[in-house]
Amino acid sequence: MIKTRFTELFGVEHPVAQGGMQWVGRAELVAAVANAGGLGFITALTQPTPEDLYKEIRRTREMTDRPFGVNLTILPAIKPPPYAEYRAAIIESGVKAVETAGYKPEEHINDFKKHGVKVIHKCTAVRHAVSAQRMGADAISIDGFECAGHPGEDDIPGLVLIPAAAEKITVPMIASGGFADGRGLAAALALGADGINMGTRFMATKEAPIHEKIKEQLVARDERATQLIFRTMRNTARVAKNAVSDEVVAKEKEGAKFEDIRHLVAGARGKMVYETGDPDYGIWTAGMVQGLIRDIPTCQELISRIVAEAEEIIRGRLAQLVQ
Repeated sequence: MIKTRFTELFGVEHPVAQGGMQWVGRAELVAAVANAGGLGFITALTQPTPEDLYKEIRRTREMTDRPFGVNLTILPAIKPPPYAEYRAAIIESGVKAVETAGYKPEEHINDFKKHGVKVIHKCTAVRHAVSAQRMGADAISIDGFECAGHPGEDDIPGLVLIPAAAEKITVPMIASGGFADGRGLAAALALGADGINMGTRFMATKEAPIHEKIKEQLVARDERATQLIFRTMRNTARVAKNAVSDEVVAKEKEGAKFEDIRHLVAGARGKMVYETGDPDYGIWTAGMVQGLIRDIPTCQELISRIVAEAEEIIRGRLAQLVQ
């Protein structure tokens, strides 16, 4: 058993979190992570409306009596989602843990804390983590350049970013980006984190609500099978390398603006990848950690294995090296 400030703060058995993932963070996966002793997060904006989020939270509670949370990602948009209404749905549903990410979270952190909700804010830079801590975040998720989704623009990998953040963060901190096994958990703890957050690895589990062919792709691919898009727009996203991402990158090199590639990167196309199993249908998110994924276990099997491996490394291999 590995106990950390993270497990104590959120009342979970193991220092492993399943972060919010668009189209993937649904009740089936979140409940399975919770039942396995980790902390899972429903992705709020996967639900079409705040009312749908209410229903998804209720559906998750029908599958688990353990703690779970909701992810609320705030991004600049021409027509922003009704964030305040999603936030109200989370609070009124009695959820006690939230993962926030993205743009200017202070309003959301303040409201959540006023209602007794603990907030983990996901950051890609030390300065942003310090700012979120100052705003009142109860915990930080520090996201290295290896991660899927938005790694920021500084390109700092976890081996440097995690200890650099640990030197300045006093609240519990979990490490994100590039984690898949017990070696990663042991390393994160050694670097100063209180646990790990995984996204891509949880996509390749039995309970992940995506097509089996996409899970098989994650097992078959290696660490080179990602692509960075939107670099020229300073809104970098790490996605699975496929025909569509190759076309997006080629167009960016030619000077394309967002309007020129909008049809290629539409979220509806990415959603269909997970539904149809066609990896070339659209843009879909995956991290470099694909190179460490070897199987498609249940969440229970995965989390138990990660913790057991980390314990063996800490008590066995590392302890034996100290004379």
